[in-house]
Parts: sequence; C-alpha cells; structure tokens
Amino acid sequence: MNAGKQWKQMIWKKGIACALSCALLLPMLAGFTGCGKKEQVKLTVWGSAASQEMLREMADAFIELHKKEADIEIVLRQEDEDTAADNAVANPTQLADVFSFAGDQMQRLVNAGLLLPVGEDAAQVIADNGGADSAAIQTASVDGTLYAYPLTASNGYFMYYNAAYFTEADVQTFDGMLAAAQKAGKKVAMDWGSGWYIYSFFGGAGMHIYLAEDGKHNFCDWNQTTGNYKGVDVAQAMLDIAAQDAFLNTDDGGLKDGIASGEIVAGVNGSWNAEFIKGIWGDDYRAVKLPTYTIRGEQVQMASFSGYKLVGVNAGSANPKWAAAFASYITNEENQLQRFGVTGETPANVKAAQAPEVQAAPAAVALANQAPYSVRQMIAAPFWTPSTVFGTLIAAGNPDGRDLQQILDELVAAAEQPEE
Repeated sequence: MNAGKQWKQMIWKKGIACALSCALLLPMLAGFTGCGKKEQVKLTVWGSAASQEMLREMADAFIELHKKEADIEIVLRQEDEDTAADNAVANPTQLADVFSFAGDQMQRLVNAGLLLPVGEDAAQVIADNGGADSAAIQTASVDGTLYAYPLTASNGYFMYYNAAYFTEADVQTFDGMLAAAQKAGKKVAMDWGSGWYIYSFFGGAGMHIYLAEDGKHNFCDWNQTTGNYKGVDVAQAMLDIAAQDAFLNTDDGGLKDGIASGEIVAGVNGSWNAEFIKGIWGDDYRAVKLPTYTIRGEQVQMASFSGYKLVGVNAGSANPKWAAAFASYITNEENQLQRFGVTGETPANVKAAQAPEVQAAPAAVALANQAPYSVRQMIAAPFWTPSTVFGTLIAAGNPDGRDLQQILDELVAAAEQPEE
C-alpha cells in the first residue's frame, strides 16, 4: 500500500473513532456541541436583594459542577419576588432566563406565555414537594401542568418581638403589645402600605379577597354591610390602632432600620428577615403567631396570607435546558436548606422542611402556629394599588375625615377590575 493511501485510511479511522467517542459521551455530556468542543452558555438570573450573595455561591457551585460539559456564565440581577411578574409582563424581552416570583403571580405569567413548563424532572419535583395534591405543587401548576419549581413555603407572616419588653401574655393581643411598647417608649410596626398585610384585619373578621374562577379579576367583600362585622368596623378598628403612639406604619426596610436603631421592639413580618432580627435581638429574639385585635369591643384573631415562592424558567430562554437545570439545582433539598440558613425562609421541599434546624426555628414554629388562620394567596394585580391607598390613608388617621363606607366601596370597585 502506498503512503498516500495509508495516510487516508489513518485519517478515516481517526474520524470514525472520534465520531464513536462523541456518540458514547453525548448522553452524559449533553452540553457538547461537537467532539472536543464545549458549549458556551450564558444565563441571567433574577433574585431578591437579600439573596444575591447566596445565589452567587450557588451559581459558582453549579458552574464548577458542570465545567466538563460547558463553559457557563451566570449573571445575577436584583429583582424582588413581588415585582417580578410586573416587570416580566411589561418587558418580556428583558426577562431573565431563571427568576423567582411569588406564587400568586403564576396565572398571570402563564397567561402571558412567559413560563416554560417543567420538563423531564417534573415527577421528581412533585415528589420532593409533597405530591400532586400538596399546596406547593398546586401553587406551581396551572390546569394540571407544572410550570415552576417550589422554592420556599414561608411566604406568610407572623409577629416578631423582643422579649426584653413583652411578656408572653402581652403578645396575645395587639392592645397588650401596644400598651407594653408605649410604656417603654418603643414601637410595634406593621406595613399598612401593603394589602398583603392589612388582609389580616379583614380576614380575621371573616371577609375575603381572592382570585375569581376566570383568573382575571378578584372577588372582594371588604365593604360588606351585613354579618357579624361590617367593613367599616374593621376600618374603625384599624383607625383605633393607628391613633396609638406606639404604633408605626413602615415597610420592610423601615422595620429593619427601626429594629437596628432600637426604636422598634415588635413587628409583623416574614421569615426572610429572621436571621437579621435574631442578629440584633440575640437571646431576646422571639416569634409567635399574630395576636388578636379589638373590633367592636371583641377580640378577633388576626388572619394572614400563606404562600410559596417559586422559581420559573423563561419560555423564551436561549438556553432552556441549562436554565431548567439551574432552576432545579437552586431549589433542591440541599440548597433550600442553605437558603434557610441564610434567610430563615422555610423550605418547600418536604425533606428539607423536616430538618431539625428548621423544626427548631422560632420563625418556622410561628408560621406553623399561624397556619390555621391563614389562606393561600391567589390575587390578581388590580387589588394591590387600591389596598395600598386605603391602608396608607387609614394609617395616617383618615385626616380628611372621609366616610369609611365610601372609602371601602372605592377600594372594592378598584380591586375587582379585570386584570389587563
């Protein structure tokens, strides 16, 4: 055989060997675009301000885990879960490949076609989060299709307090807490600029706000004029609280600032601030279910919303397989426990939720004790702005003396408008 023919056969055999090698490796190294060449992958990820450092650690670990399969770049962007849907729907081309969001935004995101259904690992995700009938999976699904990965089961609220200022008897009632704080020259805080929190008064009095069956508008009866309590009774009870010097209406950031300065010694909030508050109050850190409040001279248990934070994959992602892999990774048992250690948020993963450190956490216990008085949060967007207007007005003491029934009628009319 001449040298030229031998050279051609050698090249042909090497080509076959390379092809066979690639074929054998493809099932394991799906990121390869060709023999010996790694895929170039870039993902953008939205997460809350508090989770940025933790997400960076998870992203770097994910990159390291898959470094033999692809060259992966993960860029983090700050976007809180409660505003994710608004910005996604308004600017879909700017939506991250992977993003976390509050569970009540699910229907809106699906209607906009922005969520990629969970693929091959759907059965495992369902099993990990309590089964098809669990609240976590029901929240993450629409019409039987799983569209997101459950992240936390702690999107609810309860009462934090500093035991140096309150007895266990004090924290049973809002009146008792205000009296103790007044005596100490301190504040009890709650965010009345959010309908999410002020639901606690109306829900406790037997009133409702929820997504109608068409998934496009709300049902709200906060202006009811019959029943054990009227809407105006709730509004007056809130005005009575707002008139107390020891009450402070403030948002999440204001709560943290007030706790750090020593002004605030109790506040309604969620488990995402547990570690921060514990770090300030130390051995005096406590958390309990919400107290009762006074309405028409009677004590009524405050209600709450419960909910889940979810992680979704952008249906328009240029790298859907890798985006799904990262979404699955940051919501697995290990990383949900890591998140709990950083933020105090209770895991949705059933095994992670049973971990001893979770079961022993005051915030997790308070959330569990509040659960009998909570309802799953499923609300269309038109509710939020009018409820903010109402809550802010009442917190200010209704300075113009407007008729409470008229104020509530306006709130309900706006809240029940169809979502655009």
